[in-house]
Amino acid sequence: MPADLVHLVRHGEVHNPDRVLYGRLKGFGLSELGHRMAAMAAESLQGRPVTSLAASPLQRTQESAAPWAARFGLEVRLDERLIEPSNRFEGSNVRRGLRDPRNWPYLVGPWRPTWGEAFTSIRRRMLAAVAQAYADSDGGEAVLVTHQLPIWMVARTVARKPLAHDPRQRRCALSSITTLAWRDGAFVEVDYQEPAAELLAQSIDLGAV
Repeated sequence: MPADLVHLVRHGEVHNPDRVLYGRLKGFGLSELGHRMAAMAAESLQGRPVTSLAASPLQRTQESAAPWAARFGLEVRLDERLIEPSNRFEGSNVRRGLRDPRNWPYLVGPWRPTWGEAFTSIRRRMLAAVAQAYADSDGGEAVLVTHQLPIWMVARTVARKPLAHDPRQRRCALSSITTLAWRDGAFVEVDYQEPAAELLAQSIDLGAV
């Protein structure tokens, strides 16, 4: 029996005092606030039939998956398809990087984008991960702990919107939950929650700004 629902969960706040684009870099785990956010996300589905759990292999997603594993008694399955996209600005502050003429050739195709993994590639691997989680679950609900852009690519896909977008307009807060269901032969978004909304104003991880 396939899953009833698939929940895409973003990780909590990352300890990032230098405000760099951490991407796939090692050593970027959750802040104390981020751990609290992750716990609130898992708590928000207490009592629901969560039967499977997978996460990106990066430290921040593994740490964000831990409260889910503890609360629902599940093992965390690692899924490389849920990983953060590659990015040429990884390890740097993006605003400073954008002012460096050496980086300008990477900015010629923001609709693709030319500075990292193509949106279509992110969509392809994420939808494959969602489909597997849906098909392989023994009923109940599946949780996938991943990153902002991968979740946003799925959300725009199921809403039949173009993948190219303004990054400032992404609706995918820290520890948010985007929920999908299979309806009439396709995945559709059926819910979006921000269980850690009360903590977002305290977040100082502003990313690469």
